[in-house]
Amino acid sequence: MTTAPGIPYSLVIPAYNEEFRIAPLLEGISRFEGELIVICDGTDRTADVVKSLADRRGDLRIRCLRFDYRLGKGGGVIAGLAAARAPLVGYFDADGSTSISEMLRLFSAVTSVDGAIGSRWVPGSRLTVRQGVLRRMESRGFNLLIRLLFGLPYHDTQCGAKVFRKAAIDAVIPAMVSRGFEFDVELLWRLRSAGFTITEVPIEWQNKGDSRVEKRDMVRMLAGLISVRFHRGRP
Repeated sequence: MTTAPGIPYSLVIPAYNEEFRIAPLLEGISRFEGELIVICDGTDRTADVVKSLADRRGDLRIRCLRFDYRLGKGGGVIAGLAAARAPLVGYFDADGSTSISEMLRLFSAVTSVDGAIGSRWVPGSRLTVRQGVLRRMESRGFNLLIRLLFGLPYHDTQCGAKVFRKAAIDAVIPAMVSRGFEFDVELLWRLRSAGFTITEVPIEWQNKGDSRVEKRDMVRMLAGLISVRFHRGRP
């Protein structure tokens, strides 16, 4: 899709069954010059809530993309990025772990690079509400394994706050295989393999507690990524 004049950035929000969290998230945005693309692929009233709020908030560009089938976290992000109309695009989670001000700060970091990803594990990051110790250990261990497997230099591949140049995204999205939570890793790997530059930015983040990623999801993520890395997905 070609870019639209006057829209500096597009921000995708995957919102699978988020009817209770999506309204507070959007209502909390006092100003945003870009467009907000909410991906609704669940079975609850998320799409209705978003459309009602969009009608009331004429000061915001809110687009609701509704699907009657499950896309997966990665599939939802891909659908939103494909529909984005701005030269800079990004995505963040509907749980509000990252604020809109932090996303704007990431957008401002995309100057001499092709992408900026939020990181909870680099100096300067601020975790206002932390995960439990066990969860942090699992997360760090998984990230270390992924870094070794894919040769990625990033300390935090799974933080749900990332922005990129639309041209870079358009160059790699057609080759993407992952549609689940492993999407972030494959995307970073393909971008880096294609020669695009990505900087890691310390972020302010708070754990909302209701994580959609469970232990069995991590096992599936790892299995899917091994398949991508060694069988189906060479860049």
